[in-house]
Amino acid sequence: MTSNPLNPSNGDDAPKDPLTEMLQNLMGGKGMENIDPAELAKAAGLPDDPNLLAQMFSQVQAMMSAPSEGPVNWKLAHENARRVAASASDPSVSSVQSREVDEALRLAELWLDPVTDLPATGLIGRAWSRAEWVEATLGTWKRLTEPVANSIANALSNAMTEQMPEEMKSMMGGASSMLQNMGGAIFGMQLGQAIGALSAEVVSSTDIGVPLADLEMALLPTNVASFGEGLSIPANDIRLFLAVREAAHARLFVQVPWLRGHLLGAIEAYARGIHIDTSRIEELARDLDPSNPEGIQEALSQGVFMPQRTPAQEQALEKLETALALVEGWVDELTAAATEKLLPSAGALRETVRRRRATGGPAEHAFASLVGLELRPRRLREAATLWAGLKDERGIEGRDAIWQHPDLLPTAEDLDDPTGFTGRRKLAEASDSEVDDALQKLLNGGFDNAPESGGDTAGPAGEGTGQDNDGDGDGDRKGPDDSDDQPKG
Repeated sequence: MTSNPLNPSNGDDAPKDPLTEMLQNLMGGKGMENIDPAELAKAAGLPDDPNLLAQMFSQVQAMMSAPSEGPVNWKLAHENARRVAASASDPSVSSVQSREVDEALRLAELWLDPVTDLPATGLIGRAWSRAEWVEATLGTWKRLTEPVANSIANALSNAMTEQMPEEMKSMMGGASSMLQNMGGAIFGMQLGQAIGALSAEVVSSTDIGVPLADLEMALLPTNVASFGEGLSIPANDIRLFLAVREAAHARLFVQVPWLRGHLLGAIEAYARGIHIDTSRIEELARDLDPSNPEGIQEALSQGVFMPQRTPAQEQALEKLETALALVEGWVDELTAAATEKLLPSAGALRETVRRRRATGGPAEHAFASLVGLELRPRRLREAATLWAGLKDERGIEGRDAIWQHPDLLPTAEDLDDPTGFTGRRKLAEASDSEVDDALQKLLNGGFDNAPESGGDTAGPAGEGTGQDNDGDGDGDRKGPDDSDDQPKG
């Protein structure tokens, strides 16, 4: 392994390493003709189609030389996601598939009506290809990943600058923006790769528990068919079960308007607090062996850019995972209630979805390694148990009323002990009531007339002192038999 891979090898006739050649070609304006795109793609985990890679790197070169609008090249992320989604056989949705999805989602809405107090959405069911899923969700992905993406892109740029030999820094002159663009391009390509790969795994618009497309209800027929492979369950049953899950998600996010912002805000807050460990990136740059693409890919796949969590981040992550679990647990419980008597395979499908959501697919793991955030409900089963208990105790209306305000939502403690939720809630409500009573008394001036030394505040001419000076037991309140003129016996 070279001690400094960015330095050219000693000797005029010795070949330069590929990374040095790439940097010099890019910075010297020689273009990409002397670079083997296949080797670079192998290192970055990108597709190995020569024509696709040649086109991709040509666009990367153009984008790196153009002014950047920010630390991350989102245009490159978008185009790469589209390419990856299309590379894995992404046929256009047929009219038959559109009709089947529309009918399944309409029937799902009818099945949900008896098991929830939240009304139907009235949304039109959509059938999406993988490319259409990318287009519909990329705006939300940008919102979710931009804070950490900016940190990683800046860290990459800084690491490149610090590890670059002095002679190459002099070549660069003041063109620091080129390194900034390079970091943004690298992260954009990686992020686009992860999103494109994820498009081949999701079966609906809300499959990961977050409403990636606002006010949409959709299934991906190609991925639904892949989901059912090897299950020995009729395709129509699988489509209906997944349609009920999608319709339940849509109903929750549409009828509880604060919930989407609550979830996305929690993810953004978590991401904003992330700080990249630049020492890990510097270590990678220092020990990088350009002749070993497999080693580079292994470092990337192990999450070399994954941020290190602070204690505050761990607390934020716990709150986020609790919210995701509550959403998934509610959907899981409603789907089971709506399908248990109508689909013979409902129990098997429920368990399959639970395991799939708990473990995540390869693309979901790649996304987590890239941005340091796993969007999986680790406590789905506990949350489903909690919602089932609340339905038995409060009925459907009482259970769904908990979604009226974020302050009413169960906490991680409630997932630990679902049966104690009501008792803890009563104590909290009682405490809140005492605070309200005290506040009302304060506003009414009740605390302004507090007696001194245990008595009432003295009034005019000694009235209302609370003392019984004349021994008649009336606290010196004047009455018909107690006037100033009354002779004392």
